[in-house]
Amino acid sequence: MEAPESGSEQEPMTRIDEYGFERLAGKEADELVSDYQAVLNRRAIKWRKLLQGSRLQRSLRVKRYIRKGIPNEYRSLIWMTVSGAQEQMERNPVYYKKMLETEEDPKLIESGMNFIAGYLLIVTKDEEKSFWLLDSLIKKIVPGFYSPTMIGLKTDQEVLAHLVRMKVPAVAELMERHNVMWTLVVSRWFICLFIDILPVETVLRIWDCLFYEGSKITFRVALTLIKYHQASILEANNFPAVCEKFKQITRGPLVQDCHNFMKRIFTEPGRLPLSTIIRLREISRAQIDDQS
Repeated sequence: MEAPESGSEQEPMTRIDEYGFERLAGKEADELVSDYQAVLNRRAIKWRKLLQGSRLQRSLRVKRYIRKGIPNEYRSLIWMTVSGAQEQMERNPVYYKKMLETEEDPKLIESGMNFIAGYLLIVTKDEEKSFWLLDSLIKKIVPGFYSPTMIGLKTDQEVLAHLVRMKVPAVAELMERHNVMWTLVVSRWFICLFIDILPVETVLRIWDCLFYEGSKITFRVALTLIKYHQASILEANNFPAVCEKFKQITRGPLVQDCHNFMKRIFTEPGRLPLSTIIRLREISRAQIDDQS
């Protein structure tokens, strides 16, 4: 094969990132990675100072640090601490070992949770820590998402529908006009917690905040994607086009630049009090119960 002529355009090449995933490479991608690495280096110095001495406690300072990004070398420690997984592991020192001795449940082998467990293992490099993080996720952060009825997942999808009506009404009206159910376009966002939806580092940055602030982070991410791309979504003029738009909005420069994207999820949707989420969950759960 002949080498390309000097000055000719070349297709971007892929490289392997620190997690073992392929990463798009090229001049712009390399500049983005370089800029982000500089951010991480600065954050690492701040985290190192924060973690010296006493055990990490929840505080506005810690919350701010987490929103700005956890360097990979501290991610396992921080997730375990702020989620309560470390405390649970210490309280139940032999529980995981006993679980390994029980008979495998075939339902879990092919579960959608395998994607999440895989990411946890990549970060912690420790099966027991991954187990307790997963336990924290399914019991405290997204309860009912992976139950047989998936009631938590159904409820939160309805909550998102309510939030879009409040914050991006034109998109809500479009969905209703073309009879597009929210479950068709966002169920994978929620059930996979954005795995295989958004770039790896962006997903991990989302999870940084998810483990600290809880499931309202998923609404902030979803609302940011929808609100930022509102004009594009509103170009859709039929059912298939709406579905395609929701695939497109999870790609491109916005989500590739994880640092700026994470800044946006705390500004783009505006205020999102937990009290509002709780109220909308009660309304949504009642609606689901009435339909069943």
